[in-house]
Amino acid sequence: MSAIETLNESAAVPHNPSRVRFIRWLRRVHGWIGLWGAALGLLFGSSGILLNHRAVMRIDAARSQESTVQLPLPQPAPQSAQAMAEWLRDELGLDHPNLKSREEKAHPVAWGERDLVQPGHWQMSLTTPRMNVQADWWVGSAYVTLKRSDNNFFAVLGNLHKGVGLGAPWVLLADSLAGSIILLSLTGVILWTRLNRRRLAGAAIGIAGLVLTLALSLSAM
Repeated sequence: MSAIETLNESAAVPHNPSRVRFIRWLRRVHGWIGLWGAALGLLFGSSGILLNHRAVMRIDAARSQESTVQLPLPQPAPQSAQAMAEWLRDELGLDHPNLKSREEKAHPVAWGERDLVQPGHWQMSLTTPRMNVQADWWVGSAYVTLKRSDNNFFAVLGNLHKGVGLGAPWVLLADSLAGSIILLSLTGVILWTRLNRRRLAGAAIGIAGLVLTLALSLSAM
């Protein structure tokens, strides 16, 4: 720290030992919180820019390569959606805990003036930040339809930002970043008011930012 900065800080901070200790403690807290959120902040900040420009002023960086295939069923055919999911897990090498299955029983449906019976429908899905796999099979068909989307690096970043295909630990980790940002905002404002005497200018900047945010938010509704 230069002599001028030391002089300015000593002039800004009242010579009250308790206040000096509080400000020093607050600066340490501010710094450690910023260090904790640095890596996550870089991830969420860069992916947030891509997501913010996905429609207006579009940045066409996130892309997915999609493919669809028909896979013949084994003999004998699986007897349940769960058995189908286990077969696909082994057949396609999808050894992942997020593989899910859903079974819809056959049921009558109205089609115009006729009553038809829709056959059973089994669905399997696997979603991760890197890929998405969907499997559909109608009971009685000899083939199961497989759809797969493979995401590039930027699409993976966007999925990490949104928590797509991720569990509770990632959600809690992202929550810790959100809490860190809140604490950084609060401690930053307190430090600014304690160390800077131009409070009127600071209040004007803060109020202007709040008004601009509210105005843009209301105009978009």
